[in-house]
Amino acid sequence: MLNTITDQVSVSDTQTRSPRLWIPERVLFTPAALDEDWGQQILKRVQSLNLPIEELSQNRLKGLRGESERDTYNIAKRTLAVVTAPPSSFKLSPIPPSADWQFHLAEGCPAHCQYCYLAGSLSGPPVIRAFANLPQILENLANYEQQGKTRSFEVSCYTDPLGIEHLTGSLAECIRYFGTRSNAHLRWVSKFDAVDGLLDLPHNGHTRCRMSVNAAPISGKFEGGTASVASRLNALRRLALPQERGGGGYPVGLVIAPIMPIDDWQMHYSRLFDQINEALDFDCNLTFELISHRFTPGSKEVLQTWYPQSKLEMDEAKRSVKRNKFGRTKYVYEKDTMKALRSFFESEISRRFPNAEILYWT
Repeated sequence: MLNTITDQVSVSDTQTRSPRLWIPERVLFTPAALDEDWGQQILKRVQSLNLPIEELSQNRLKGLRGESERDTYNIAKRTLAVVTAPPSSFKLSPIPPSADWQFHLAEGCPAHCQYCYLAGSLSGPPVIRAFANLPQILENLANYEQQGKTRSFEVSCYTDPLGIEHLTGSLAECIRYFGTRSNAHLRWVSKFDAVDGLLDLPHNGHTRCRMSVNAAPISGKFEGGTASVASRLNALRRLALPQERGGGGYPVGLVIAPIMPIDDWQMHYSRLFDQINEALDFDCNLTFELISHRFTPGSKEVLQTWYPQSKLEMDEAKRSVKRNKFGRTKYVYEKDTMKALRSFFESEISRRFPNAEILYWT
């Protein structure tokens, strides 16, 4: 049960640990990226961290492939490439049920999640590409606003924006931009915890900050290179706390994903809810998004090359087939399993967080 905020500042409100930061082994800049003012801003950030920088002679990325797919993965995941977003990225796509529209400040993620949703979605080596033409990307969003109705914009579909924020500053710039918009709200989600630079931004309540969390056996086994769930929840606490208590005063959310019916799953997820209860022990604007594990033939093939020793269950014989309107196949849990999972999560959230909203189950 959520408790009312008091004026007393607890030690946990102000204590911070060193956040989990991804440090690339090399940073590539294309000529087009260096022609952009935002690209120069990223260059200064990277230089201040004394990271090895390569200024490319052309706008095409090369030298990212190894002798095997696993080698290519290792090379790409240690590389930040600062490029310009292509013209196609200025034509936004809907992203239900998460938001009205998706846009991108980067593509590729520094984490090593063995169920990665990007597997099979992005072509080529999984290098992290940060976009140097961010001001133009943000300016374009006004074309997708609607007078008299608030539109939501998701910026986490192809990257973890907080995971590269110390290198780019792009998430903070997005938050500042949406703070000035009357008909547009920003949504982002992360598995990292470096939120210090976001707490004092003029967001005006127009950005919902979310953390992706999972039960301990899943996060510990399958979410490499990320902040611990405890650290993510502490970061979310700091984002949600009122500014007079040293927090950011943001609307916040939890994305519990991918939900898996592991052994003793009710016990493990109950413990996760205990952690959430402890972290958010005050009234706040809170939402939940509940996503069960699924995979496609394409994502399974890619994931097995990236993580050949993974113990992630992707047995088609244990799943139901689901097809989208384009005829593409994905494998989800059987109907009875899905029903049991959904019932448990909706019941626990209703009981523990009666003022929170469940945005969707999928």
